[in-house]
Amino acid sequence: MKVGLFITNQQTLDTDMVSALDDQFAMVRLARDCGWDSLFSGQHYLNEGNNKQLQMVPLLARLAAEAGEMTIGLGILLLNLHNPVYTAETVATLDIIARGNFIFGVGLGYRDIEFDAFGVPKGERVKRLEEYLTLVERLWTEDRVSYEGPGCRLANVHMNIRPVQKPAAADLDGGKQRPGGKARCPDGGCLVHQPARHQRHHSPANGGLPRGAGGRRKGRAAGVAGRQGGLLRQGSGDRTRNGRTLPVAKYRDYAKWGQDKVMPDDTDFSRPLEELIKRRFILGSPEECYDGLKPYWEEFGVNHIIIRTHWVGMPLSTSLASMRLISNELLPALQGVSPGGRLGSAPA
Repeated sequence: MKVGLFITNQQTLDTDMVSALDDQFAMVRLARDCGWDSLFSGQHYLNEGNNKQLQMVPLLARLAAEAGEMTIGLGILLLNLHNPVYTAETVATLDIIARGNFIFGVGLGYRDIEFDAFGVPKGERVKRLEEYLTLVERLWTEDRVSYEGPGCRLANVHMNIRPVQKPAAADLDGGKQRPGGKARCPDGGCLVHQPARHQRHHSPANGGLPRGAGGRRKGRAAGVAGRQGGLLRQGSGDRTRNGRTLPVAKYRDYAKWGQDKVMPDDTDFSRPLEELIKRRFILGSPEECYDGLKPYWEEFGVNHIIIRTHWVGMPLSTSLASMRLISNELLPALQGVSPGGRLGSAPA
């Protein structure tokens, strides 16, 4: 099992973003020094509510300098909003910065304000994602490429900058699919569980992602990845209260963005605190967190867990304390889980 850190650098509107960036450096260095496997960030434009964030591509390029041997990943890029030539050359550049230790994650998106800002009809988001992803892969692998479609026209072009990885494959965020649709995993890629979904919606029996979907990349299993909230020991006063209330405040913003409206069934981010937390966040002691995560590899075939330990408004000290608990008491057990589901030793 691989264990990664998810960083967005989302902050409240009154936050000094330079100081906040220094906080992100501290989180990455701690993860690096404690043996975490990977580092991911996500993307949004025109954030609504009491939050703002740095853009993912330049942020990850800077964080790579702090990350050592950690895998760097886009988690995820809103592929259908961007010109495919920009995407192909930008992702190739990031792959070079990461010396080939890089994951290219793409997703559909769901926010009207983002589609409108980029002039992309929301009804074309699936078609554009599939066409653009194919075109990006062609630009990386073919000598000459021609294409004419929405937002891009190429006439027998050759792209000189190429990724280090061969083959270079994308991972698909399958959490927010078109209604009644199925996530299509690119060849050689894997599927990523969307973290805001209730745990039951990850099950193949309930229309979730297929167990073991995907292929192999650079000799390592791709499989299925899952993202989850972080570890906070229960009974620790303000730390536990922060761990419960701050993620929920962010999910209230997600509700304003309409994310719950593209989730399965009766998902509603305006639900009471305890109901919203259940089966979405992993909170508690190391033992409780280990037990809460077990379904992800036992039932859903996950072999890469990506943990978010910082939320809008959370003090750095709280996030670092959580990361130290994970590193000291949970990380060895998680990294001892084999992709086939055999367990390491649970935290004592």
